[in-house]
Amino acid sequence: MNQNVNYDSTIPLYVQISEELRMNIISEKWKPGTKIPPELELCEIYHVSRITIRKSIEELVKDNLVYRKRAKGTFVAEWEEKLDDHFTFVKSFTTEMKELGKEAVTLKADFNIIKANKKIARYLNVNIGDSIIRLKRVRGTDGEAFVYVVTYITYDERYPTDNESYYGSLYTLLADYGVLVNQETEYVEAILPTKEIQYALNINHYEPILKRVRMTKHIEGSYREYSENFYIGKQYRYYVDM
Repeated sequence: MNQNVNYDSTIPLYVQISEELRMNIISEKWKPGTKIPPELELCEIYHVSRITIRKSIEELVKDNLVYRKRAKGTFVAEWEEKLDDHFTFVKSFTTEMKELGKEAVTLKADFNIIKANKKIARYLNVNIGDSIIRLKRVRGTDGEAFVYVVTYITYDERYPTDNESYYGSLYTLLADYGVLVNQETEYVEAILPTKEIQYALNINHYEPILKRVRMTKHIEGSYREYSENFYIGKQYRYYVDM
């Protein structure tokens, strides 16, 4: 099936296509060890030349996301983190609260600069050991906490390093530095809380939790984000935009 793609004329075409292919891999729409569609098929999907597709795939080869087998094709590289390929696109927490007539608040924020491990480096498209930002927050409404958020973002020395700066909307803060999140993928699954989640939300081990994973980026820039959001199940519902 052909795909209608709206391209940004300010960004090289092969880069934009490479980013879409990258998301197919990170989200495991294309699972590790499987063969990706052949070049001619990708040409038809994206309505571009074979040269453009080859340059796009080469970007993935450089990042060790795929590898080529002579006379067999291009395959997705194996890696540790496994993700389900059933995605739910949902509204942001702040937007949901506004539509419900409530104000989202951050009750606690903890900012740290850490080194990227293999998993996070893969999501943020950085090298293992590179400096990244980890932000842990407890959020809720009306003074009642019901979500624990662990966010990893690409490091930028311009960002404030004090906890207080992250009590407001993260995306509003990022906008002050020219960062506009314009691509997002999410999925939701049910889990039981770890000890860290129990402590953050003051709940017991048997409290059902909705784990909402979000991967976002600024296509025109270097910003990448990987967030794990842990909601108390009985206090939260998500809305699907069809």
